[in-house]
Amino acid sequence: MAVTEEVAGQRPAADERLARVNPLRRLMVRPEMGAVSGSIVVWVFFAIFAGDRGFLSARGTANYLQVAAELGILAVAVALLMIGGEFDLSVGSVLGACGMIIVVLSVEYGWNIWAAIAASLLFAIAVGIINGYIVLTTGLPSFIVTLAMLFIVRGATIGLTRQITGRTQLGGLGNVPGYETAKAVFASRLKIAGAEFSISILWWLAIAALATWILLRTPFGNWITGVGGNVQAARNIGVPVIRVKILLFIGTAVSGWLVATIQAVTFTNSDVLRGNFREFYAIVAAVIGGTLLTGGYGSAIGAVFGALIFGMVQQGIVFMGVDADWFQAVLGAMLLAAVLINRFVRNRAMEVRR
Repeated sequence: MAVTEEVAGQRPAADERLARVNPLRRLMVRPEMGAVSGSIVVWVFFAIFAGDRGFLSARGTANYLQVAAELGILAVAVALLMIGGEFDLSVGSVLGACGMIIVVLSVEYGWNIWAAIAASLLFAIAVGIINGYIVLTTGLPSFIVTLAMLFIVRGATIGLTRQITGRTQLGGLGNVPGYETAKAVFASRLKIAGAEFSISILWWLAIAALATWILLRTPFGNWITGVGGNVQAARNIGVPVIRVKILLFIGTAVSGWLVATIQAVTFTNSDVLRGNFREFYAIVAAVIGGTLLTGGYGSAIGAVFGALIFGMVQQGIVFMGVDADWFQAVLGAMLLAAVLINRFVRNRAMEVRR
């Protein structure tokens, strides 16, 4: 007969694995919660100091959402790559190159705009494959490889564009064959409450939803987190590391292509330097969104809110009437504040978890 021993007056200790977790606590340990909190703080700040100057209007909302959308498309792809343990500093130069490919082929050589868009997409995919292949076969840090690619692509874009057209800016895209259908897909606007909201916002949200589904609901999402957390352990359990990382590099390059297409079709022109610093802004947005620089941790939703913070800051200081000379200083201070809030919320969440 089995005998159960208990200390008088005490109940057996509960297995902590069976303990109920408060839904609020579970929510607080999500990587994007710091960015969500930061975006609320930033919105309240500008609502107080610039609300009567247009920030709270439908038009003001449309302005900062468009800025956030174009950066957010990049930031979501960059966040996935960073979760996978790599960086891509060439995405801004790919953006500039793809825009010029579309305009040069359409305006200078008479291509249908859809053929030019397809050619620029193939170029972006090729850059992503090359980045991934070099990183994975040489073992060099992706930071160095993609920084080199940034200079190669940007320099080639400037040199070839000037050689073909004699300029570094080129317009006239609105007159090429197929432009109207391309405009409907990449540059149309939805009128809401008297303001025009760019279709790029829908692209942004759709891509974020797809990336979130991939991370949370598919084996490929587990592979991304695995290769970013411990690449050797992931390889040992059969994760196709090379395939995963090359696809992630292709993803960042294609995000640059999409933003380039949206901008080229919207403004009917392109500039070889249009993507300057976008790679750094995308990394900043991803980090604000809770993605670790060391890989293995982060979320696409966090990158969405990181980009939203950036968009609100960039347009909010304009509504406040801040002198343009102070733009980068104010921007940097606000982004730093958002990062500190992110860190505070995450630390509190980890204390709650313990």
